[in-house]
Amino acid sequence: MGLFSFIKNAGAKVFCIGKTDAEEAAEAAEAKVAAEATAARKLEETIGDLDLKVEGLSVHISGDAATISGLAYDQATREKAILVVGNSNGIATVEDQMTVENVEPEAQFHTVVSGDTLGKIAKKFYGNAMKYPVIFEANKPMLEHPDKIYPGQVLRIPALD
Repeated sequence: MGLFSFIKNAGAKVFCIGKTDAEEAAEAAEAKVAAEATAARKLEETIGDLDLKVEGLSVHISGDAATISGLAYDQATREKAILVVGNSNGIATVEDQMTVENVEPEAQFHTVVSGDTLGKIAKKFYGNAMKYPVIFEANKPMLEHPDKIYPGQVLRIPALD
């Protein structure tokens, strides 16, 4: 007995068993596109479930980049929809192609770091830690509790009235 060498993909071609590297790569690419489309649909559903009013909402994902389009009711809705997409696992960038029906001033954004609390963030942006409910309300319904924020999460920081 000994070691015999074979052409790796010859069996797939000759006996129609197995797959060539090109066939496996094509299937993997198709699976990736299908997974991205499924993730995009789930994000669209989530935005709808959160009662964020965006007409003609469309989310497209390619790799770690997402594109969102549609007509948002107001600036807050636009920003919240972007945050839903951007704060999703696997998304690094969001290209905003949305328009707004009722124009309002844009909010600032803050990326949470270790040790942050809504009170610390309010102190930084508003000079008063007790203004944390403004930030909490501005990020509902994505935030369910003021103490449940995590490093890397991006939050809306609206201007005070």
